Amino acid sequence: MERAELVQELKTLRKGRGLQGKVEERVGPFLRSACSVSEDDGLMAIRAKVAGRLSELAAHLPEDLRLAALAAFAIAAEAHQPLYQDRVRWAARRVDRDPRTVRRRVDEAIDLLAELATGSSRVSTAAPESSWHTTLLAVAMVLDQPQPSVLEQRRVVADQDGLSSLDLAVSLPSGRDDLEVTVLYGGTLVDRGMEATDRWGYGIELPRPLARGESCEVAILFRPATLRPCMVSVPRHPCDQFDLRVRFGADRPREVWALDGAFQRDVSDSGYRGRRHEVDEAGELHLTFHHLTPGMAYGARWTTGRPEENSR
Repeated sequence: MERAELVQELKTLRKGRGLQGKVEERVGPFLRSACSVSEDDGLMAIRAKVAGRLSELAAHLPEDLRLAALAAFAIAAEAHQPLYQDRVRWAARRVDRDPRTVRRRVDEAIDLLAELATGSSRVSTAAPESSWHTTLLAVAMVLDQPQPSVLEQRRVVADQDGLSSLDLAVSLPSGRDDLEVTVLYGGTLVDRGMEATDRWGYGIELPRPLARGESCEVAILFRPATLRPCMVSVPRHPCDQFDLRVRFGADRPREVWALDGAFQRDVSDSGYRGRRHEVDEAGELHLTFHHLTPGMAYGARWTTGRPEENSR
C-alpha cells in the first residue's frame, strides 16, 4: 500500500459530508484495503469499518490531532455538519484556535494516519480492538440507597481464537481502596493496578478460552465510597449498544445532559453541555447508545451543586 495514495484518498474523504456522505463512491482502493472493506459491503458496513479503523488509528495521535481528524471525517457525533469548513470551525471552537490552525492539524493528522495504516510508523497499531468487541453493555446506577452501587453487565464476542481475558478500566474520584468490586458471574477479577492518577485497570479472566465468534457474559458490581455526578462509558473496544439506567430517587438533579460521542475532556468541562434530558416521574434516567466509537464518551452528566464528576 502506498502512503501517498492513501493520503490523497483521506483528503478526498474529508470533503463534503465526510463519512456521513456517499462513502461507497469516495472510499478508494487504498482506504478500502486499510479498513478491510470488501466488495460485498454496503453503505452501512463501509461507513462502520472506515470509521472504526480511523478511530482506532487516531487513538495513537496527540489529543489535538485526534480531535481534528475525528471532526474532519465527521466521525465525532457533534461534527456531522454538511460541509468540511463547518466541521473545521467546530473543531476550532473546541480547541480555541483559528480555523487555519485546525486545517493544518487535519493535514498533519492525515499524514500520520496514513503512516500508521501502512505500517511505516514505528508506533504499533496492534490494538486490543482486534481481539473482542461488546455487543451489549448494560449499566444500572442506583443512587437512592445508603451506599451507591453500579451494576455492569456485558456481553462480548471474541474476534480471534483463544480469547482468555478482557482488559477493562474504571475512573475513580479517589483511590482504589475506596472501591469495592465483586464479579457476580463470568470470570475472575484481576487487579492490574492504577493506569493513571484516577484510572484503575482490571481484567476478567474467562473460565475458558473462546474461539472466534463465541460469546460470553460478565456481570460486575461496583460499590464506590464516593461518586462524581456523571456516568459515562469510554470504550476501548468496539461496542454495538450501551444501555444506561440511573436511579436518582427523590433527590433529583437540577439538570441532566446526555453525552453522545463526546471527547473525554468534555466530560469534566462545565462549559460542555451535550443534549438536555429529563428524569422520569420515578426519578430515573434511561439512555441507549448504538455503535459507540472507541475512545469517545457516551452517557450522562448531571448538575447537583457539587463540583465533582464521575466517569468510568
